[in-house]
Amino acid sequence: MKLFGLSVILTGALVSPVVACDLCAVYSANEARAEEGKGFFGGVAEQFTHFGTTQLDGREVPNPTGQYLNSSISQLFAGYNVNDRLGFQLNVPIIYRSFKRPVGFDVQYGTVSGLGDISLLGNLVPYRHVGDDFSFIWSVDGGLKLPSGSPSRIKEEFVEVEIPGAPPSGIHGHDLTLGTGSIDGIVGTSFSTRWKRLFLTASTQYAVRSEGSYEYKFANDLTWWGGPGVTVLLNPKYTLAVQAVVSGETKGLDTFQGQSADDTGVTSVYLGPQINFTWSDKLSAQAGVDVPMSIQNTSFQTVPNYRVRAGLTLRF
Repeated sequence: MKLFGLSVILTGALVSPVVACDLCAVYSANEARAEEGKGFFGGVAEQFTHFGTTQLDGREVPNPTGQYLNSSISQLFAGYNVNDRLGFQLNVPIIYRSFKRPVGFDVQYGTVSGLGDISLLGNLVPYRHVGDDFSFIWSVDGGLKLPSGSPSRIKEEFVEVEIPGAPPSGIHGHDLTLGTGSIDGIVGTSFSTRWKRLFLTASTQYAVRSEGSYEYKFANDLTWWGGPGVTVLLNPKYTLAVQAVVSGETKGLDTFQGQSADDTGVTSVYLGPQINFTWSDKLSAQAGVDVPMSIQNTSFQTVPNYRVRAGLTLRF
């Protein structure tokens, strides 16, 4: 039973489908949900997202300048489970982004990198049932995201000017910023259930934003994730499971100096496979790919073509 539980890895804060959600997403290891009992744990999670498609109000439009944004977010995390009901986790994101975008009639290449906004999560397991053939675990979590990442790129919002006849840019300061400059709340819930070798997991997270630097306020953001899977290998030393993952996000319009930022809203749905692996009771890992099935955005934006996720957790 313990082996199977280790194979069902929930990533409650998934790497997100848009950059603004990148800033609020918090990777949550299954150990942080107190599923594996008392003790310390730590690890790393990575998300890479390629934004290379331009859309206007949800419809793909030409991208004559070949503008793109590659976003890599590595989250270092560590935590402690007080018992099998209560756990805590600290996340430290390291962000690297490279981009190409039109600026007037010129084309600009650039990179941004550095520390993102750290977060502290607490988790409680209100209900758990673990049996030989059937199990069900429900958890809730909450915490704060703190303004440790530099918000300096948001200053671009003050100087952006549309030039008649020039190609529009779908990559702005709010897309490139490393931090929001705000203290934000994070709440979420997740569950995992199993019958023999079949399982189903699901998770959702809601970020409640406050106004940050330069009078810019990122919109509240709802992300969700889940899907069925099967454990294909199960023995005393390791397990291997495969899973079909459906994920998505709904985010409203940001505000800047009290006015709506029309090019910041999005509702998206992704689909892709994930592989979950465990070794003994000390190591768990997962890797997945997400492909967009639907992206409904507001105004003109550069949206994702795909994203790749991976995570590794060690228990001590």
